[in-house]
Amino acid sequence: MADDEDLNPKNHPTDNAEKDPDDWVTGDEPMTGAQRSYLKTLSEKAHDPDAYDEDLSKAEASKRIDALRSKAGLES
Repeated sequence: MADDEDLNPKNHPTDNAEKDPDDWVTGDEPMTGAQRSYLKTLSEKAHDPDAYDEDLSKAEASKRIDALRSKAGLES
């Protein structure tokens, strides 16, 4: 039984917390509203308005958010 528990992803909630956006199943879908809002704010804080694009995918928005967080000095 212990082996079944080890295989249950609910027992390891952070295992893929840092999954590469290129590997996301839904990465090609349009970015979410939250991503859109945060990307807009970050592009303004980083003084890089060209980084914001309404037509980004979820994966591309995530990558730009990470880059802008670094540029704006907001890395975690």
